[in-house]
Amino acid sequence: MKKPLKVTLISLGTVVALIGGTLATTSIVNAVQGPKELANLAPYGELVDVEGKQMNVAVFGSGEQTIVLTPGAGTASPVADFAPVIEGLMDEYRVIAVEPFGYGLSDQADTPRTTENIVREIHAAVSSVGAEEYILMGHSITGIYGLSYANTYPDEVTAFVGIDTSLPEQPGMDEVPGIIKAGPTLRALGLLRVVNAVVGDPLEGNPAYSDEDRERLRVLSMRNTLAPTYVDEVNHLGENFSAAAGTTFPKELPLLLMYQAKNPDFPTWNAMHEAQAATVDYAVTREIDADHYLHHTKSDEVVAATKEFLAELPATA
Repeated sequence: MKKPLKVTLISLGTVVALIGGTLATTSIVNAVQGPKELANLAPYGELVDVEGKQMNVAVFGSGEQTIVLTPGAGTASPVADFAPVIEGLMDEYRVIAVEPFGYGLSDQADTPRTTENIVREIHAAVSSVGAEEYILMGHSITGIYGLSYANTYPDEVTAFVGIDTSLPEQPGMDEVPGIIKAGPTLRALGLLRVVNAVVGDPLEGNPAYSDEDRERLRVLSMRNTLAPTYVDEVNHLGENFSAAAGTTFPKELPLLLMYQAKNPDFPTWNAMHEAQAATVDYAVTREIDADHYLHHTKSDEVVAATKEFLAELPATA
């Protein structure tokens, strides 16, 4: 064997060995740390039985009107993610934050992540805590699931409040990101923990979130990100958006649609929300100068707009 080739092969062998050793270490660390961190996380909310599994639901406040909060896709802990919104609303409303299967402290799901299954399961959880009439409020993918929910349970949903919610017409939702296919491998190798460590905490320094909120999000992102339920939900997005095509909210249902003033991915974002608002008898739209997570950086504005909208409903709806 020629010396240069021999040196190259030895070098490659060394690199492969180093990579293999590193991945073995990250896998072991993740396998040990994950359960330990989860065990140290203080429970919150109430685990309710939904079709033989446990779904986490947290109730705040005791107002006469109830608001049901549902999360954007892949939110590690909806209760922690919505913390500033819950804090701002619970003085006047009873707020129910639902962590669907695969989110927060809830179990993973056995059922396919179709809109029909997700909506039915959330409704079962909401009913289990005694909610009969309520405002449905949520972020992102709630725009799709909420359409189905409001049409399936029209006698229960009294208004809909959207936080930069998805629309059936938005393009590209039938494309599954490549990282989803690699999800199980990334989780098994502990690489999600490495990525999170490198990227850092996006909410660090945000006064709207406590250390406890951020710790919940950190620990539960290790538990839920790219887990089977979330992967299945992403794989069903194309089907779920297609099923929502042409669907509108009930005409008599009041809408508040808050959305980012400039969406770099969808130039027609504002126009699509305005068009959706025009399909009902009473709707309010509001542009907010923030990114997709309006409630992370502009929670005060989200809360104020919600309270104003709901306060005006008796006279206008």
